Amino acid sequence: MSHTAQYDVIILGAGASGLYCAMHAAERGLRVAVLDHADKPGRKIRVSGGGKCNFTNLEVSPANYICANPHFVKSALARHTQWDVISFFADHGVTYAEREHGQLFTLKGAGHLAGILVDRCNKLGVDMLLGRTIESVDGPGPFRVNTGGEIFKTPALVVALGGPSWPQVGATDLGFRLARQFGLDVVRPRPGLVSLVFPRDERAMCESLAGNALPATVECNGARFTDPLLFTHKGVSGPAVLQASSYWREGDPLFIDFLPGQRMAELVEDNRTSTMHLRTLLAQVLPKRLPPAILSEGLAETEVSQLSKQQIEVASNRVHRFRVTPASTEGYAKAEVTVGGIDTARISSKTFECMDVPGLHVIGEALDVTGHLGGYNLHWAFASAAACAQELTPPAEN
Repeated sequence: MSHTAQYDVIILGAGASGLYCAMHAAERGLRVAVLDHADKPGRKIRVSGGGKCNFTNLEVSPANYICANPHFVKSALARHTQWDVISFFADHGVTYAEREHGQLFTLKGAGHLAGILVDRCNKLGVDMLLGRTIESVDGPGPFRVNTGGEIFKTPALVVALGGPSWPQVGATDLGFRLARQFGLDVVRPRPGLVSLVFPRDERAMCESLAGNALPATVECNGARFTDPLLFTHKGVSGPAVLQASSYWREGDPLFIDFLPGQRMAELVEDNRTSTMHLRTLLAQVLPKRLPPAILSEGLAETEVSQLSKQQIEVASNRVHRFRVTPASTEGYAKAEVTVGGIDTARISSKTFECMDVPGLHVIGEALDVTGHLGGYNLHWAFASAAACAQELTPPAEN
């Protein structure tokens, strides 16, 4: 016979958004349960940033997010800012350091940060229903979550299941399947913040350059990022590429400027009488294997003093606007986030409640909201969770 339990709020997913929402809802006097198939909460938090956890950013704005409705993120970001996140964790003993681009990393490790959320939930009486496989969800009025042998009932169900990126820590597409079950559209998901793989005929270049890193500007679909780029055996990675990858779709070209902030034509002009080869000159400002990899052999071996105007233009184009159409990304297993997700068109930006299904809320990465690299995705998890929790109302007293 099934065991049945009743809660004011049930949150599906014990990740960053689920735990943060549970904590804030419990603070408001609600009886809260967090339900997850994993045996340990916060698994994705514990491995984020290579275990160092970039938990927010000193500069957070809607411009740091990709969403089919760019206005959707504004309300939550305004109501729960980076300073709210910083003060919460600082009050609970997190020490942190600022890195480039305003990124804040915890100094005590990602596990410590996850532990704070779990401890806070436990102190507030949140029931952690871990190691439960969700077999079905029915509702609303009330929602019934069936885990096989157990049925949990609630008037308010929060989907905080994230996306399918990082399946190795238990990520699935369950959130998207539930959304479709309740009639919500899902913006086609794809891997984001992920390395890109070059076509086979361009791989030789990557293999010869594997391990080389350099500053670069990477452009894709109008988005431009200047940051380190790293060559891998199969393609390119590094922050500039990870950022651009969230905008990339199959068949789209990528444009790379290997010498941002400098002009190759000026470098040639400054050395106009030199008898050194062009590749030798460029090796002064680029990794030495790069010029022969991106220039034709004839051009790379031409003496600087002998370069024609047309040759300078061709070389300049290869250095500043190198074009490649990646074959693919490295997939969800290597992706830090999922781009796309549950369409925000039918979700309230204030309450995160579905307009067509009373009591159903969606927060965090499960939504069609993707942050740039730099702590923005964890910040969105926290901001959307806090905003949702503030709108969850305790049941009226009888």
